[in-house]
Amino acid sequence: MSKPFYITTTLPYVNADPHVGFAMEIIRADTVARYKKECGYDVFFNTGTDEHGIKLVRSASDAGVDVQTHVDTYAERFRGLIELLGITRDVHFIRTTDEHHMKAAQEFWRICKENGYIYKKEYEAKYCVGCEMEKTDSDLIDGKCPEHPNKEIELIKEENYFFKFSALQEKLLAFYDTHPDFVRPAFRQAEIRQFVESGLNDFSISRLKEKMPWGVPVPDDDDHVMYVWFDALVNYVSTLGWPENVETFEEYWKEGTPTQYAGKDNLRQQTAIWQAMLMAAGLPNTHTVVVNGFITGGGGIKMSKSLGNVVNPYDVVETYSTDALRYFLLRHVNPFDDSDFTSERFASDYEAHLVNGIGNLTNRVLKMAESYLDGPVVISEKRMEDFPEYREAFEKYELSSAADVVWKKIGDADLLIQESEPFKLIKSNPERAKEIVTELVFELSNIAYLLRPLMPETAIRIEEGIVKNKKPDTPLFVRK
Repeated sequence: MSKPFYITTTLPYVNADPHVGFAMEIIRADTVARYKKECGYDVFFNTGTDEHGIKLVRSASDAGVDVQTHVDTYAERFRGLIELLGITRDVHFIRTTDEHHMKAAQEFWRICKENGYIYKKEYEAKYCVGCEMEKTDSDLIDGKCPEHPNKEIELIKEENYFFKFSALQEKLLAFYDTHPDFVRPAFRQAEIRQFVESGLNDFSISRLKEKMPWGVPVPDDDDHVMYVWFDALVNYVSTLGWPENVETFEEYWKEGTPTQYAGKDNLRQQTAIWQAMLMAAGLPNTHTVVVNGFITGGGGIKMSKSLGNVVNPYDVVETYSTDALRYFLLRHVNPFDDSDFTSERFASDYEAHLVNGIGNLTNRVLKMAESYLDGPVVISEKRMEDFPEYREAFEKYELSSAADVVWKKIGDADLLIQESEPFKLIKSNPERAKEIVTELVFELSNIAYLLRPLMPETAIRIEEGIVKNKKPDTPLFVRK
């Protein structure tokens, strides 16, 4: 029986079109999911959309449409990423406006309340609509949120329900102690530990319905809806059919080493708040949270529409291809730190490593195979265990290093062609030339196998060429 593995992205907020930052996150999660399948795991892969909160009420109003229509429109644009980015088709796509999710969020609330972690009080706080989070003075720069300096900080004064975050400080620290690799990379685990050690404050988890009607109703209180973060985080278990589908939940969440990809701006929510919520509900914690850096414009400048340096993944795929975008985001964007994405850099790497790299190698090897060999080379079945360096990189979520392993093989194969020149040897020593070409086909099959998680469409085209003993009818990557 296959061992279960669970992986999820965060859920992007549906107030704008998809951007390359989330494209990176879902591609990375998909790549890990595909790798695990190649290792024989039974994979549950989750993504979806976060669809509640005041920000959506306001953006729908600005657009002159009702909120449901607004979120439906944007949810479909994010769902479209599955085909656009070559995401595995058996991915589970959850929306936080789904009826089952909302009922699961209410049950999660009830359990936390029964366990003594939810209470009600009057409070006043500063609030950033852009982050959908409360802010302390230390979070602000010149009275503005550093992430959304164009939005005014709002003051909230009302009676809300609160989550007893402070009561779980010691439990969280103990969890970090016993799970030293819980957050990848290690410096992010140190960062969240420092945050928790500095002291935790209880936080509001509801809003008055008369002020913010677009949310999951609070159980047994018609005057309140859930705060968007509390509701949205529950998706990671509701997607498994929790609470009623105990069998699926236990298989993938309890036994499937649940793994989450997240951006560094989600560090507190995923590695402290959500973990505390799971503790309050008496559910097992996440096994691993992998934290990405940001994709920036040239010179490390944060992308923004006003600067005109935002990259739309739909545009990149239309100009180049799905696998070209996957390649760049997996190999040339740091797995944990910020990295630049510019059209010039993308074009340069596309030409050097795809057109002149894997594309040229595939064409040369299969053309020689077609011309010199008597028929297709028989390729034996491969296993990930045969490629320890590649596997080690994946187990550390260092996907750029895994891609480097593949491109090292591409370079070695090119060098073999350059040094042995089978296209010349075929005249003087045809048997030796055939041996070399056969060796090259074997190595090309290894490359294709290792490309399956990274660039699945490219892998398929190479493997089809090997089976047919024929170079592709069209180039793998077209010169621009």
